[in-house]
Amino acid sequence: MELIDISRYMCLILRHKPGVIGITLDSHGWADTRKLVEGIAKKHSGFNMEMLEEIVRTDNKQRYSLSEDKTRIRANQGHSVPVDVELKKADPPEILYHGTAEKYAASIRREGIISKQRLYVHLSKDEATAVTVGKRHGKPVVFEVKSGEMQRDGYEFFLSENGVWLTKRVPASYLRDHRQAAGV
Repeated sequence: MELIDISRYMCLILRHKPGVIGITLDSHGWADTRKLVEGIAKKHSGFNMEMLEEIVRTDNKQRYSLSEDKTRIRANQGHSVPVDVELKKADPPEILYHGTAEKYAASIRREGIISKQRLYVHLSKDEATAVTVGKRHGKPVVFEVKSGEMQRDGYEFFLSENGVWLTKRVPASYLRDHRQAAGV
């Protein structure tokens, strides 16, 4: 059984479609761990709590959090279902980065960065991470986000447990083409 495939399935469940396995998320995005394991085991025979803990522990993006007693689990961010993952407001650095694919760059230059199906826009603290994000969708393009200026103008920023910066939207006036991430 491939844990990467199960992790992707967990992402779908905990961020977007908990009903796929008949579970619900509470208002803060938490799901009952036992019910999650049972639901996943229906599709991935043999899946158990030890495997779940391994996925949480080894996930390179730190997508998930387990409660201290391990009875609840949630995705740290990236939800399309309305939940409050109890994000804390944070003061962003002066510049953050947004990685995207070249095919979306013109639209972003016109409209800014919008959250679309997600609750927040995801921003990176460094260019390398933004390039990696952009590569997932095609030839990467990186934008600089004038996050310090945005905050001074009243926009709120949050820092998720796994280090992803979040905000509701980034108007085009706060964007600067950092570089066409060509050759990466």
